[in-house]
Amino acid sequence: MRVRPASFPDDAAAVAAIIIPVIRAGETYALDRDLTEADALAVWFAPDREVFVAEDDDGAVVGTFFLRPNRPGGGSHVANCGFMTAAHATGRGVARRMFEHALERARERGFRAIQYNFVVSANERAVKLWKSVGFDVVGRLPGAFAHPTLGFVDVLVMFRAI
Repeated sequence: MRVRPASFPDDAAAVAAIIIPVIRAGETYALDRDLTEADALAVWFAPDREVFVAEDDDGAVVGTFFLRPNRPGGGSHVANCGFMTAAHATGRGVARRMFEHALERARERGFRAIQYNFVVSANERAVKLWKSVGFDVVGRLPGAFAHPTLGFVDVLVMFRAI
């Protein structure tokens, strides 16, 4: 598996094929489930984000993530990331490989930590993965996410020093 910088518009269709189903499902990201494809891509490829794609051995895009400062100014030394994996590639180590790349890139950019601001607690695979690579839950927001089938569930703030 290879991770490389994404190119807009060249990778837009492949990225959209991953992020649109995740957004529509409404189970893991606090984004409007009715975002148009253009608006979803504008969010993912926002100017403050460095976007990457993961490709399988055949060159198919199977995941995408972004890296950015979590906050401006005094918080700009802490990175923030968002990860999405193609449904057919779940369980194949795509997110873990993307995280390894994100961690390397965060170090190169001089970040001192990575913080995930809004990890849906019901996203058990993600919570397990982030804990396995050294993240701690540093905050819990009770009932902060309206899950489409589970109702209001907690959101976790997760943090890892670099």
